[in-house]
Amino acid sequence: MDQGFPRFTVSDKAERSVRLGHPWVYDTEILSGEGEDGCLATVLNRKGRWLGTALFNSRSKIRLRLISRNTNDDFSESFFERRLRHAVDYRRTVMGPDFSCCRLIFGEADFFPGLTVDRFGSILVAQTLSLGMEQRKEMIFRLLIKILREEGETIDALYERNDVRIRELEGMEQGKGFFEMEGLSKDLSGVTEICENGIRYEVDYVNGQKTGFFLDQKYNRQAAARLAPGRRVLDCFTHTGAFALNAAKAGAEHVCAVDVSADALAMARKNAERNDLTGNMSFREANVFELLTAMGDAKNREYDYIILDPPAFTKSHGTVHSAECGYHEINRRAMQILPRGGYLATCSCSHFMTEELFCKMLRHAASDAGRSLRQIEARQQSPDHPILWNVPETNYLKFYLFQVV
Repeated sequence: MDQGFPRFTVSDKAERSVRLGHPWVYDTEILSGEGEDGCLATVLNRKGRWLGTALFNSRSKIRLRLISRNTNDDFSESFFERRLRHAVDYRRTVMGPDFSCCRLIFGEADFFPGLTVDRFGSILVAQTLSLGMEQRKEMIFRLLIKILREEGETIDALYERNDVRIRELEGMEQGKGFFEMEGLSKDLSGVTEICENGIRYEVDYVNGQKTGFFLDQKYNRQAAARLAPGRRVLDCFTHTGAFALNAAKAGAEHVCAVDVSADALAMARKNAERNDLTGNMSFREANVFELLTAMGDAKNREYDYIILDPPAFTKSHGTVHSAECGYHEINRRAMQILPRGGYLATCSCSHFMTEELFCKMLRHAASDAGRSLRQIEARQQSPDHPILWNVPETNYLKFYLFQVV
């Protein structure tokens, strides 16, 4: 179908990928075509057959990002509004009472490539990582706020967290600040409060990591907390204390929250005070690798439940092996420290550390620790971060609960 857009012919490899439902065409897969960066483009195979409509960017390794495989789409404002309504309706359905604090837009999984929008009550926080979305964000943000308000939701402000280097690879500048629109505030403190699983948190959406709070572990924290009553818990890489707080609230005898960042621990302690949970919590500034090694050498059996929620050890294929070694080390050490019959919660948030690789690593770590793993649960990211099966990049979080025997 000729919609008057610039035409790009792609390789057989790209055609196979697109027909299987993947939305990306890389620079090396373009055979011919020219257009302005950010424009809508028609994607064709070698024989000139229509494959879809995409957003083009000559500066990106992902040269084309498909946004439609429907020949009837006209890409008017109503097209984007319809997409946004589908995304919002989906969250309202799967999140239920947690709709007030969730991810509203999850990039490719919602067919908005490179766009993330998180909701923290009346505050929306957005991150735009593709030029095509950047050029259309004012329309998209305006429509999203209109939809939410029509449904009775209060939205006071939208803050943009575009302070990430990947934008430069797309030919965009870094920056952050309040989105200016009539009816939105732009002089707020940058800190808000949310309630997740009955626990109140202070969210710094201006200076915190990513958009200010990691929403994808919401229900994994609930699952981990169910094992906590009466146990002595070591929460490693605690960040702002979410797993630790859930364990403490569930009735753990004691929870030690560990992080290498003094600022993160200060926030975790503040969150504990906010929830009156300081009585059974302590906070320790330490490198987790060094701490687990020291505890293992000392044959320390103080804790019978260890939680490992590390940052992504790898963000590319090239560093997967070193990341696997890192995951192996912390999991082996944790298994050795735990008494037989103790419990382990462990996860990886890196797409490149696939489920197959992660499970292989856990088997080797258990073998090297002289332990066996009795699986309790295998979980993934919360459903407001939906997994699109034909886009493996949307499937990134692995979370396991084990008894170590």
